[in-house]
Amino acid sequence: MESSQESIFDQAMSRYQSGTEPIELIKDFEAIIAAAPNHSAGWTCLAWLQLLCNQNDAALRSARTAVKLNGQDPQARINLGLALLETNSKGVRSQIEYVKRILVVVPELEKELKSSIEDGLVRKPDWKALKKIKDWLEF
Repeated sequence: MESSQESIFDQAMSRYQSGTEPIELIKDFEAIIAAAPNHSAGWTCLAWLQLLCNQNDAALRSARTAVKLNGQDPQARINLGLALLETNSKGVRSQIEYVKRILVVVPELEKELKSSIEDGLVRKPDWKALKKIKDWLEF
């Protein structure tokens, strides 16, 4: 991916981290993946934003694409698990089990994932699906 695309991604991430509403960022991430369709982090972020905005069917498609592009990304797997829960689809357990296995091998990812989950619960305090996943991961 071009460095200009990476810069656009970094700017969008910075805006998210500074508190910009998720709905305002969806178009940015759609533009990122339109320009770089294999940008797995872009798909992962788009799925997260869509989940925050209750765009669950779109989030399921985005999360599946993110996992297809980078099946080793635990955040992509968490997003897919969330989207599966939110759409009453099957396959949640395998996503959570995969994340648990990743955390055994790469335990330093736990802090990042906990932070992401806490961010989600701050932005969407009554997010039942995320609370379930948090419990399943024992965070």
